Amino acid sequence: MEKQDRLEPWQWPEEQWRGIVNHVRAGRALRPDTWPGGARCAVALSFDSDHETNELRDGGRSIGRLSWGQYGSRVGVPRVLRLLERHDVKATFYVPAVVALTYPDEQRRVVATGHEIGIHGWIHELNSVLPYENERDLMLRSADTLESVTGVRPVGLRTPSWDFSPDTLRIERELGVLYDSSLMADEDCYELLLDGEPTGIVEVPVEWVRDDAVYFMMHRFQSLRPYTPPSDVFDVFRREFDAAYEDGALFQLTMHPHIIGYRSRIWIVEELIRHAKARGGVWFGTHAEVAAWARDHAA
Repeated sequence: MEKQDRLEPWQWPEEQWRGIVNHVRAGRALRPDTWPGGARCAVALSFDSDHETNELRDGGRSIGRLSWGQYGSRVGVPRVLRLLERHDVKATFYVPAVVALTYPDEQRRVVATGHEIGIHGWIHELNSVLPYENERDLMLRSADTLESVTGVRPVGLRTPSWDFSPDTLRIERELGVLYDSSLMADEDCYELLLDGEPTGIVEVPVEWVRDDAVYFMMHRFQSLRPYTPPSDVFDVFRREFDAAYEDGALFQLTMHPHIIGYRSRIWIVEELIRHAKARGGVWFGTHAEVAAWARDHAA
């Protein structure tokens, strides 16, 4: 073991902590003056179709939790797709390869109705615990699997649980993706830097405050309980949108079909869409469309 590896963080030399901080970094801002059609604000809705992989990735075999994952495909995704079609809104679905292989027709329907599918790992694994070779293999196989199932090569990636390893960006660059959507250094798009060098990869940033899981997740064996009423979650999301609208910026939202797809929650998405459209001057785009526009029209 290297001597520096045995040091406590407060003992690290400046070179060590600076190297960690600067390895993956936000580069130039990519906020356009206007969005397509002269829109003032962009809305990027996303759904992580994790389904059974939430249980499988940790080696779990709980029939109950696997059935919760099946609900995501059986009820959640169809309900979300009907809502999006009703309002003529496009979104991005991030799909683990195991989910795509389990529900290939679901992914084909998503693509056929004009939505984007992005890479979301193999079995919703945590990237930060994987050696480089394993992470790279799983990421490339995931991209190939999604292309094989849907006929479309994915151009974007969201790491499972937004878990980003020191090797992830390097692998994304090898893969040649347009964008990533896993990091939180800004509210607007930005270019990712790897050890200070521009990568050309656009970050479409996420944040836990704009994620349904933190408000509604339930796990009876881990003392994890939902605590926020749907009306309060809607208020948080609406305030986030209103602030983005005033800034002429991007409103990005992360949801999960097996969480947001319930009767008492799906209205949140519908009311957000109605609220945004009522403001006027709002463009709804997939994450790929947002990333490409931000890259090509940054102020």
